[in-house]
Amino acid sequence: MVAIKTTSTEELDRTFPEVKPGTIVRVHQEITELNPKGEEKKRIQIFEGTVLERKHGQGIGATITVYKISEGVGVEKIFPLFAPTVKQIEVVQQNKASRAKLDYLRRPHKRMQEVK
Repeated sequence: MVAIKTTSTEELDRTFPEVKPGTIVRVHQEITELNPKGEEKKRIQIFEGTVLERKHGQGIGATITVYKISEGVGVEKIFPLFAPTVKQIEVVQQNKASRAKLDYLRRPHKRMQEVK
């Protein structure tokens, strides 16, 4: 028998701004850490970068891939939109994207144009 995970209506009612590829966003994610004594400590970590792609539309399994360059190294994270750890998504800047998947931004010297 397979167990089916049920989602609460609170998870389904969460709304985020319209995030398209090319958008620069700040994702607020709750991180749980253990200190040396073994106690849990929760904090909010902000990841700011460019959205490379969005998958699975508006469904419960929707994800966005966010890319940024940190100290000369490209860092990419995939955020499930309806995960309880994702607290907030802020749109910083909307850019013009010519494609749905912006894999070419992973290569150096590629830039986006700002929507006016």
